[in-house]
Amino acid sequence: MTGRGLRAASGIAAAAVVLGVAEIVSVPISPDSTPLQAFGAWVVDHTPDGFREWVIGLVGTNDKLLLFVSMGIVAALLAALAGLIERERRPLGSVLFGVFGLLAVIAAVTRPHAAWTWAFPALLGAWAGIALLRNLIRRVTALEEAARAAATPADSAAPQSAASVEADRLAGIEPGAAPDPKAAAAQAERLADVAVERRQVVRGIVTAGAVAAGAGLVGRWFGLRSRDVSGERAEVQLPPPSGPPLAVEPGADLQIPGLSAYLTPNADFYRIDTALTVPQVSRENWSLRIHGMVDREIRLSYADLAQRAPVEKLVTLTCVSNPVGGDLIGNARWLGYRLDELLAEAGPHPDADMVLSRSIDGFTAGSPLAALTDGRDALLAVGMNGEPLPTAHGYPVRMVVPGLYGYVSATKWVTDLEVTRFDRAQAYWTKRGWSEQGPIKTGCRIDTPRGHSTLKPGRITVAGVAWAQHRGIQGVQVRIDQGEWQPARLAAEPSADTWRQWVFDWDASGSGIHTVWARATDGAGETQTAERADVVPDGASGYPSLTIRID
Repeated sequence: MTGRGLRAASGIAAAAVVLGVAEIVSVPISPDSTPLQAFGAWVVDHTPDGFREWVIGLVGTNDKLLLFVSMGIVAALLAALAGLIERERRPLGSVLFGVFGLLAVIAAVTRPHAAWTWAFPALLGAWAGIALLRNLIRRVTALEEAARAAATPADSAAPQSAASVEADRLAGIEPGAAPDPKAAAAQAERLADVAVERRQVVRGIVTAGAVAAGAGLVGRWFGLRSRDVSGERAEVQLPPPSGPPLAVEPGADLQIPGLSAYLTPNADFYRIDTALTVPQVSRENWSLRIHGMVDREIRLSYADLAQRAPVEKLVTLTCVSNPVGGDLIGNARWLGYRLDELLAEAGPHPDADMVLSRSIDGFTAGSPLAALTDGRDALLAVGMNGEPLPTAHGYPVRMVVPGLYGYVSATKWVTDLEVTRFDRAQAYWTKRGWSEQGPIKTGCRIDTPRGHSTLKPGRITVAGVAWAQHRGIQGVQVRIDQGEWQPARLAAEPSADTWRQWVFDWDASGSGIHTVWARATDGAGETQTAERADVVPDGASGYPSLTIRID
């Protein structure tokens, strides 16, 4: 490895120490206080909406993994640069590490739920990284000087006289052709010593990086495990819902191959939120505060909720980032407590029109107060499809509101409800240019057949789901190429707050490429618009379509 390579590798090893030490220090503080977490959260908060939506459209729910990989690559490149510019008397690389540490401290302590102790992981990590960088660069510099000295041949003989040179020439001996054997041996010994020292330097760099990476992984494991609530969740016994048991009638699920099931399994339910790591919130420590423009401030613990009568409802949730025909939508059976009853106990003021919900990680959503109090099944949910909420979906408590996109209603790990007004407060995404209200647009999706597939002529089953939460689906129509719109057959509709399956039997005859279109009509008689619109600022619109080949 060349000197430049050793310098770059030294910077990367030192950066690994920064992150490794930060992970260890964060164990008693918070996993969210580490530099990568803090910077990642900052990136999420400041990413332009257009780019964010492009990434979600490209990688879907793997957006957070992509973010961490991208940050790792950028960190490695900057670390290599720090190693290349670091000098014993001109510590520019150390300055770069110091700036990184300072920015990481600022990013950490300015998080909504941060404490002043969140500064320690980045500070101590940067200090350890700078110390290692200085040490490694000192060794690399000494190695480079020794290599230059060893590569310079020693002057092993006295200058020859003119007569001696002429005598050598007559004897056929070239000037300088017979170096001193002792000098050559000494040079070879010096080169061997340099090779040994080079291996020791490389071994030191690799060892430092490997130990730091291992320490970081151990620190991250201990930090997350010490707060892990999966064991607690496994022991939760959900209370039985009030009223008769909720049963999904068989006719709601057509059970067609390739068609989404009526109820989405928890493991397959989409997850879109701003939390880089899933918050671990114990039900013993959870509480909810209802305050603001109310007659009475209310504080509820999980035990307080358990004293109330829960209800079980079917509700489909949709992300505003769901593109036309996308899969950022899912249907589940939710167990929870009615929000309208809780808000009624607090007594909202007549001029209030918004409820600002807050997550444990600082995310906020602004829901129209009317949508939480108009009788729809808006819930503080504690159960999902017959089991406690998965931690990734809000355990122990989250919000579920039919008819509103998730960014204005479906707050996970919710801890605070502030009754206020839209002209007095802004939520996380509305500050970034998204619409305030967020009602879900009527839409549908074609699940089967798969686009760009090749099928034989004959009867082809075209099927999918349609949704218009809180309005219901009245009908779905299908069109082949530029033909007439034809009605599809609908599955049963257990609730107007969920999606509805549909199926259309197509007698495909002509060979070639065909385009299949679909559109839905909601319970109010409004048919979804053909106008194509991006997800920003209030959800995508347009007809879903796919092309297939008949051959």
